[in-house]
Formats: sequence, C-alpha cells, structure tokens
Amino acid sequence: MNIAKNLLQIKTELPETVRLLAVSKLQPESRIWAAYHKGQRIFGESRAQELLPKHANLPKDIEWHFVGHLQINKLKQIAPFIDTIQSIDSLKLLETADRAAGKFNRKINVLLQVHIAQEETKFGFSFDEIEDFFKSGLFLSFENLTFSGLMGMATLTDDREQIRKEFNSLAVLFQKIKADYFAWNDTFKELSMGMSGDYPIAVEEGCTMVRIGSKIFGAR
Repeated sequence: MNIAKNLLQIKTELPETVRLLAVSKLQPESRIWAAYHKGQRIFGESRAQELLPKHANLPKDIEWHFVGHLQINKLKQIAPFIDTIQSIDSLKLLETADRAAGKFNRKINVLLQVHIAQEETKFGFSFDEIEDFFKSGLFLSFENLTFSGLMGMATLTDDREQIRKEFNSLAVLFQKIKADYFAWNDTFKELSMGMSGDYPIAVEEGCTMVRIGSKIFGAR
C-alpha cells in the first residue's frame, strides 16, 4: 500500500476549495505517520478509545476530527483536544459537548449530521429538524461551540444518481442555512460529504471536505 502515492493522486483530483480528511480509524500509527510525512494534517477517528492513544503519541499539530457515532459519556475524554466533531446527531449531544468544552475553557467546532441516506442504520437530524433548530435561534445559546457546517453520508449503493440526489439535497440545505443564519460571518463554512467510493460526486455537488480512508490507507 503506497500511502504517499494514494495521497498525491487524491489531492490532484480535489479542487483547492475542498479539504481532505484522512479517515484513520482502525489504522496503525505507522500509517498515519506515513501520511503525516507527506503533509497530511487532518485526520478522522470514530472511537474515543482509539483516538486517545493516537493523540498522545502523534504530533500535536494534527487536526483531529471525530467522525463516528459519539457516545455522550466519551465526550469529556476528547474535549480537551478535539478540533471538530462532525457527527453531532442530537440536541443532547450538543448540550453535553458545550458543557465539556466549557470545562476546558475552549471552543469546539461542530458539524450537524443530517440523515440523507435511505438506510435507517445511519444517524442524523432530519431536514426539518435542522431547519427548526436554526429557526428557533437555539444555536445562539451554545457559548463553547462553533457551528461550522453540515455533514452527511449517502446511501451505500451503486446507483450514482441516487447518491447525487442525496448530496445535492444536503448542499441545498447547507446553502440555505448559511444564507439565512450566517450571512454576517464565515464560521459556517464546511459541507462534509463524500467518502472513498463516492467523493467525486460530492465534489461535483459542492462539498468543502471529503472523508477518505481506504483509498488512502487500504483495507482495515
């Protein structure tokens, strides 16, 4: 597995407006080091118990993102250092993240996960819940969180048009929320969608970040 070659190939395919998050879950630290030495600085993990030792052992200029379903009782463990939680899927998780960030006197970036797939096993807010949340103004009450954007995962299918429709629906919602509630600042800027199997479609539909694991590191 040539991690350096894979990274270069992917980065040549991405426009300058799209950032690459290397999903390193279940990967050994040696593979993360290989990507790091080729300039990769944004990595994503999905389990707190795996992220903690990696954060302790790897360079401190890595920007860690949490991309998996986050258990509330794990928040206090990652709150001291996590840059972004991409998988906020409930109001309770938001409230707990806000308190945890406050205890360490820092701000955590959050992306609200939107359920765009046909699969019931995937997590996330509905489109109506997202719109109601911002319309209520409740987002203004979280002093220790920065609402940075939206995240979504498309259906695992070979139907490229279905994937495109799902990504497009999230992009439309993102632009609406951005225009209606964040026109005065640029904090709400991330549209995280697209993984190893579908990221070219996500790029075409306007994402600002792709989350790629196996195409960089190989099978887990």
